[in-house]
Amino acid sequence: MASFLEIADDEKGYDLDLFCVPRHYENDLEKVIIPHGLIMDRTERLARDIIQDMGGHHIVALCVLKGGYKFFADLLDYIKALNQNSDKSVPLTVDFIRVKSYCNDKSTNSVKVIGGDELSSLSGKNVLIVEDIVETGRTMQTLLSLLSECNPKMVKVVSLLVKRTPRSSGYRPDYIGFEVPDSFLVGYALDYNEYFRDLSHICILNDQAKEKYKV
Repeated sequence: MASFLEIADDEKGYDLDLFCVPRHYENDLEKVIIPHGLIMDRTERLARDIIQDMGGHHIVALCVLKGGYKFFADLLDYIKALNQNSDKSVPLTVDFIRVKSYCNDKSTNSVKVIGGDELSSLSGKNVLIVEDIVETGRTMQTLLSLLSECNPKMVKVVSLLVKRTPRSSGYRPDYIGFEVPDSFLVGYALDYNEYFRDLSHICILNDQAKEKYKV
């Protein structure tokens, strides 16, 4: 079972005025729940675990856009550093896919995969799917089902966040950064209708902001 850092349901978090938060978001957030520095430290350890498990094989790192792009970039930077500074290194190439399952703050029952026609190129490859957050798990299960039709050699999934929610299908990624409460989280490329991707820390969105940025 994947190890992770647990953020408790009663986690008090940190006051916004202790961190650099863009002024245009100051009234939209309840608190900082995972500071940027902690994200980076945990990501560095995930990179090491992935290299230990998948090292020696050519890896195709598949970024799930849009929310996964920041985690993807930082994770690959740490993998690159390990490749340059250790005896064990692994060839790494990248690809991108977009998966959409949200409207406002609600997860929809339909999962749209954009770029799926290109998944056939992953046949026979060792694939590392890089995701920002797993909630119900249905989105990832849909993507894994599509991938299996392309006959990759191996598929591993790393997700920065896994949400504790009664709506979960029970799916768990191979690598997990943090297990988090069932709150709507934004920042570090996690968005609410495309807003908050420019926020460095992971924060809890307040109810007023959900109305303010609703489409």
